[in-house]
Amino acid sequence: MSTQRYSVTPHPIETILTWVKSGEIAIPEIQRPFVWEATKVRNLLDSLYQGYPVGYLIAWRNHTVKLKDGSTSAGKRILIDGQQRVTALMASLLGIEVLNDDYETVQIRIAFNPQEESFEVANPAIQRNLAWLPDVAMVFDPESSVFQLVSSYCTANKGSSQDKVFKVIEKLRGIVHNHVGIIELAEDLDIETVTEIFIRVNSAGSPLSQADFAMSKIAVNESYGGNMLRKAIDYFCHLAVAPDFLNKIKKGDQAFVASEFFDKMKWIASVNDDIYDPSYTDMLRVAFTSEFGRGKLQDLVALLSGRNFETKQYEEAIAEDSFGRLKKGILAFVNETHFDRITMILRSAGFITSKLINSQNAVNFAYILYLRGRAESIPSADLERAVRRWYAMSVLRGRYSGSPESTFDFDIRQISSRGVLAYVDAVVPNELPDSFWTGMLPQFMDTSSISSPYFICYQAAQAKLGDMGFLSRDITVTDLLLNRADVHHIYPRQYLKDQNLTKGTYNQIANYVVAQSEINIAIGAKAPASYFKELLEQCNDGAKKYGGITDKGRMEANLAANCIPAAMLYGDVKDFGGFLEERRKLMALKIRDWFKVL
Repeated sequence: MSTQRYSVTPHPIETILTWVKSGEIAIPEIQRPFVWEATKVRNLLDSLYQGYPVGYLIAWRNHTVKLKDGSTSAGKRILIDGQQRVTALMASLLGIEVLNDDYETVQIRIAFNPQEESFEVANPAIQRNLAWLPDVAMVFDPESSVFQLVSSYCTANKGSSQDKVFKVIEKLRGIVHNHVGIIELAEDLDIETVTEIFIRVNSAGSPLSQADFAMSKIAVNESYGGNMLRKAIDYFCHLAVAPDFLNKIKKGDQAFVASEFFDKMKWIASVNDDIYDPSYTDMLRVAFTSEFGRGKLQDLVALLSGRNFETKQYEEAIAEDSFGRLKKGILAFVNETHFDRITMILRSAGFITSKLINSQNAVNFAYILYLRGRAESIPSADLERAVRRWYAMSVLRGRYSGSPESTFDFDIRQISSRGVLAYVDAVVPNELPDSFWTGMLPQFMDTSSISSPYFICYQAAQAKLGDMGFLSRDITVTDLLLNRADVHHIYPRQYLKDQNLTKGTYNQIANYVVAQSEINIAIGAKAPASYFKELLEQCNDGAKKYGGITDKGRMEANLAANCIPAAMLYGDVKDFGGFLEERRKLMALKIRDWFKVL
């Protein structure tokens, strides 16, 4: 017989709001941007006024924790589904301010027309219209007199019935007595089970990740500075993409400005580099994995709850220690020197723009590797080389694309046991043997995905090796990638389309080069045999049609740098299939040569 792992209890909205205000139910999203449109808040109030159901709330009670003095403390409930609805009610009925997408504190005002019994989002026109109460929060204000409110309204609206208006206002005030069911999940459920439950009951909602649980756990903690730590994570991520937000923090959150976090992270607002713009998931993953030596975020949630993995009990001392270690990890993440070094290492490998970053998890583990290497006091040059090689290997092999958490956990445990350099030196040659470059990689490059890791690494290789753009005399691939670059088809797209080839065929990455737009335009849809013949003529004092190279030796060098058989310059232009096969091999060798110098 199956065991029910939850209970369902109806509670008045008034009780739920009281629990939220007192902290009995934690809604961490109050500290984060409120994503509902004001019209959705209006519709929610109208549904309650009409007596319609507004769905269940799902709460998960934290584990009972053993305190340092030996006593126990019952955990708080965390609302894992229904946060936006409850926040909407807190904002509209109680007048509590919320954060918008720009992290500005705003009020959501919903107006009510007692004569029409209708709701509307407050706006200047409604505020001037005496038929509307401009903010329903005034009706629920405990200091407000219903008699005075009704009297003032009827005085301003001649002909309105005071008795009718009074009944309507009382009906409105009564919505807080409507019942909403709370589904409370058993406290012994693990985080993966809770996540699966959320997904099953709320498939249309936003997906709930283990990082979301961790952020919730951090935000609701008051004893060990969790709320301030969560702000540090949120604010750093926001500043990385919106530097102007710094002024809003200075004006709107003096408590955070006075904290130890602000001065250590405000530098990010002056950085224009977008190679690594971390999300809060990225920050948590890097800080936790590098500091705790574990790769699964569900373990972070357990540790922040005080989980003793040996006794399977929950202890306050472990929770306190875990918050302290996580704080240390976050401070290491936002350290300007550390962050500057990891982005510098990526650029030094040829990944010079955000367009060449296709795996955030690979970047995350590269940062973890760097932080662990610093903790081991590895010399800078050795550590940078190890991180470059590990990152390139991770991208080429898709190491963190499948089940990243499991791979993170395996790798960090091996690093903890064997050390950074020993592990890197053992894994990299095993993942990239000689047969990879000559056998596997050319086969992998049989793809039309321009975002494939192989074409990305090829471009990084050209940038690192200082190659010139296709047919360019003076413009490098680096110049083109950092400014305006065209990905040009060597066998022109229209030329191949005219031969009835499919998109997946003519867009093979082995048919791509990085080129100046004017060179791309000049070639147009010409047959390769035709324009390569003109290139040879250009090197023999002929018309300068494609770029500025007029020396045969430089032309051959340019073609070699772009992995194009030099024989094409002299009329040996193969059929498209034969060309692709040969160029894949040349591109693979280019990537191999690049990897050797990392």
